[in-house]
Amino acid sequence: MYVVATAGHVDHGKSTLVRRLTGMEPDRWAEERRRGLTIDLGFAWTRLPDGQALAFVDVPGHERFVPNMLAGAGPVAAAMFVVAADEGWRAQSAEHLAALDALGVRHGLLVVTRSDLADPEPARAHALEQLAASTLGAGGAGGTGGAVPSVAVSGRTGAGLDDLLTELAALTHRLPVPDPGADVRLWVDRSFSVRGAGTVVTGTLTAGTIAVGDILAVAGRGGGQGERRLVRVRGLQALGEDLRSVQGTARVAVNLRGVDRADLGRGDALVTPDAWRETEVVDVALRYGGGELPGTLVLHVGAAAVPARVRPLGPNAARLTLDRPLPLRTGDRGLLRDPGRHQVAAGLAVLDAAPPELHRRGAARTRARSLAPAVRETNGATDPADSAGLTAYVAGLHLREHGLVRRDELRALGLPELPPDSLDVGAGWSAAADHWAKLTGRAPEELAGWEREHPLAAGMPSDVLRQRLGIPAALLPAVAGAAELLLRDGQVRRPGTEATLPPAVEKAVRTVEDDLAAEPFAAPEAARLAELGLGTRELAAAVRAGRLLRVTDTVVLLPDAPDQARRTLGALDQPFTLSQARIALGTTRRVAVPLLELLDERGVTERLPDSSRRLVPRASTSEGR
Repeated sequence: MYVVATAGHVDHGKSTLVRRLTGMEPDRWAEERRRGLTIDLGFAWTRLPDGQALAFVDVPGHERFVPNMLAGAGPVAAAMFVVAADEGWRAQSAEHLAALDALGVRHGLLVVTRSDLADPEPARAHALEQLAASTLGAGGAGGTGGAVPSVAVSGRTGAGLDDLLTELAALTHRLPVPDPGADVRLWVDRSFSVRGAGTVVTGTLTAGTIAVGDILAVAGRGGGQGERRLVRVRGLQALGEDLRSVQGTARVAVNLRGVDRADLGRGDALVTPDAWRETEVVDVALRYGGGELPGTLVLHVGAAAVPARVRPLGPNAARLTLDRPLPLRTGDRGLLRDPGRHQVAAGLAVLDAAPPELHRRGAARTRARSLAPAVRETNGATDPADSAGLTAYVAGLHLREHGLVRRDELRALGLPELPPDSLDVGAGWSAAADHWAKLTGRAPEELAGWEREHPLAAGMPSDVLRQRLGIPAALLPAVAGAAELLLRDGQVRRPGTEATLPPAVEKAVRTVEDDLAAEPFAAPEAARLAELGLGTRELAAAVRAGRLLRVTDTVVLLPDAPDQARRTLGALDQPFTLSQARIALGTTRRVAVPLLELLDERGVTERLPDSSRRLVPRASTSEGR
């Protein structure tokens, strides 16, 4: 299906034309039919000669209802511009063209109506001259510029309608093909209740696919990311038929479960959950005649109309602060309208939907310089719909500003998940190449500083390094690996440093080793340890280095002491007493008691009911298994 919006001055025959083409009444309200004046959006559809379905969004032409016109035309890629032969170009013709031009609509068709009442050629010539200066003229007949296709018709007699259908078919062939796998964003233009069915909303689905049973999120209501209301698709209709799924582009009616009609209205959106970011602050490229813009205007994008405060950032760029958040992405087209003057103030393209805050003096000028290439890319583009260059630049800018960005956040902003000069660093993150190089360079420096401050520590706590580098926990293994550091048991170490001790501690430990080499079970007294400068932390470091074995807090031996004890105790008659063991080991009760308990724990010895012990055969111990 393709969707085309009407445009043109009030009472130039837009609704009459849609009625003749479709056989349907686009004016939904009794007041509209009574007054012969379209007030709100109307919808109708037909089949073209080639069998293709074509839906019309019929918009009001009166100046009082321009916001309604924008709600209908905002999401649509093509327009059927209507000018009456007997009246020619009028005020709302100009405003409607200004709106389409601001929205960047490139695909269109001029229809001169009432050709039975006046010669259509003067009106055609004047209208084509006006259209030529707009994006419709830039699109031209084949999308490369040139005259906009035109047809003269009579809604009363039907003259020219066959030619119009042929041109409409040709127009649909020029329209871009939407991506059925794209994230859904359905701007709501109507919301109503149906007895027995509940809430129904309608809108123009520009891309993506909606299916019965899908869960969608309601965006644009002002709630935070985590507060979005989820709704289930209960039913779908397109062109009056019940369907199981609908692909964009399509006019679609969605029956929803889980939401009241009062909780959804024009300008809200149904979006793929967790795929869109709502924003209240957005940087945009402007296309307008220059001069000073009012401080407050109304942003029209999709079917939404939201008051916005305008802060100029530089030539053709501004920051908008919206009265309520909207689901926007880089490349989205919209316009700023001055409702007091009843005119379009500027067309715009979204550059960054998550811009940095501007707090420091001169921050706005710096931001303007950063955005200047994106502004040139946007306003100099041959086709506003082609935003590849824009998104690539903004993605790189966004990544340079933040250093590290989750790839799902980049996608939610409409940016490439791997921008230019970026790295996929794992765990769903992208990194600016230079920022990643700085991180991996800083990590060893931070570790070295920690080691100087804590010479006896087993390593730097991984969470401390993470905080000092300002990285998420999920990326610490990648940073450590790239920096050639060891990450183990919540500690970060340099390779080859696990067994090293500070010089003073090394000297003291060697003295203890020499003493124990002569008398393996003569554990030094606390006073001797203190004399050597071996306190609790120093002993812990020696134990971690594998140089000493801590039997108790006050008893340390060499690491091979249990093996030596086995050999010594194996020479005794079995079983043996504590006293016999003490004498054989040549030590004191202070050492013998905890050493035998350690041997019991390791399965080297077995304590019998009479408190004597026997050596457990090696094949039966855990050491021999």
